[in-house]
Amino acid sequence: MLVPSSIVTDGEEPSQYLISYLINDSVAIDAGSLGIHGSPSKQAKIKHVLISHTHIDHTATLPIFVENAYEGKSDCVTIHGSDTVLESLRGDIFNDRTWPDFVALSEGSAPFLRLERLEPDQPLEVEGLKITPISVNHVVPTLGFLIEDSRSAVLIASDTGPTDLLWNYANQADHLDAVFLEAAFPNAMNELASISKHLTPALFGLEVQKLKRKAAIIAVHIKARYRKQILRELSELDLSSLQIGQFGMTYEW
Repeated sequence: MLVPSSIVTDGEEPSQYLISYLINDSVAIDAGSLGIHGSPSKQAKIKHVLISHTHIDHTATLPIFVENAYEGKSDCVTIHGSDTVLESLRGDIFNDRTWPDFVALSEGSAPFLRLERLEPDQPLEVEGLKITPISVNHVVPTLGFLIEDSRSAVLIASDTGPTDLLWNYANQADHLDAVFLEAAFPNAMNELASISKHLTPALFGLEVQKLKRKAAIIAVHIKARYRKQILRELSELDLSSLQIGQFGMTYEW
């Protein structure tokens, strides 16, 4: 599921401000909107959260999620991230200023969370899934994720500019069903996209050409202010496999 991050009351199409993906109700990729989705009991079912990078649209509600999911038991949520991400969580979020130091408070028998290091290209197995972190091209160290089970595989690119390693994994994966790929800025903002290492629809189209097999291409991380323009430019690519990410929708493969 692409977790919703906006509340619409006036009939307008919802926007995507914050980034979270929920997989099989028990694993999440990023926590931008994770802590404001569903009840605390549903959030407590999520046992692993993988953080792609430190930017706030991917981490904003992580503290709220950890608090909601806390059950005072030894079995707590595990937060996975690169060295850069774990350093940021300790220093910028769980620091007794922005939020209570849940890391220090987790040293007893009823921890709030556990922190585990992610290493690029080193798969981990959680909740019946094999997840491989893949370095992508962004302004801070960032990981995309190839997520596989016995039947299917999905690639979540995270935030990235033009990249190659990601597509190498995509082309070699068994049973690749879908790629979630960002299209952050309209073509007219190509310079900003280049500086911030994001994709425009034109760059999106060039990236998709690197995929040498059939899979659904799902456009996400579309900047809300430019959504209509970006959607129009994406449609002009005339990609038969293109879908626009639907918030709150459960994708099944």
